[in-house]
Amino acid sequence: MSMDLIINIDGGSRGNPGPGAAAWVIKDKAGKPLLKEGLFMPLCTNNQAEFTALKMALAAAVRLGAKRLEIYSDSQLLVRQYGGQYKIKNPDLRLIMDDIKKLAAAFAAVNLKHVPRGQNKEADLMCNITMDNTLKKKPAAATSVAPAPPKKPSQPELFALPE
Repeated sequence: MSMDLIINIDGGSRGNPGPGAAAWVIKDKAGKPLLKEGLFMPLCTNNQAEFTALKMALAAAVRLGAKRLEIYSDSQLLVRQYGGQYKIKNPDLRLIMDDIKKLAAAFAAVNLKHVPRGQNKEADLMCNITMDNTLKKKPAAATSVAPAPPKKPSQPELFALPE
């Protein structure tokens, strides 16, 4: 029996770059939640968080034994770069996309679609919960006025909601 999954992903950064998170919500074809997770990223851009959300969702779908994926994102840039309509000029994003493409090759089908932000509320909520809960337990770090863009997300923390 093959498993089809429905996945919503989101990423965000407070400061762009700044502390951020990637999040994914995975459901079976009937809409039953299977997994709600977020990954805290101490320093990232919005786009790095969005790309990381897709990468982590694909890795989770591999672990769940999925065959076909229907993935929804409110990042038009991510969807168009994944589909090849836009070139990926940023080298950090290109590296993440290389990982995404390798993971996507494990599935019979991966359909990534753009949806309006209002249709991606669960993933957005998971993203904000991940940032809020992680930032609450850490003292605020001093930030410079113009931080340099990060080379790679550093020391991410995985956060999962109990079912």
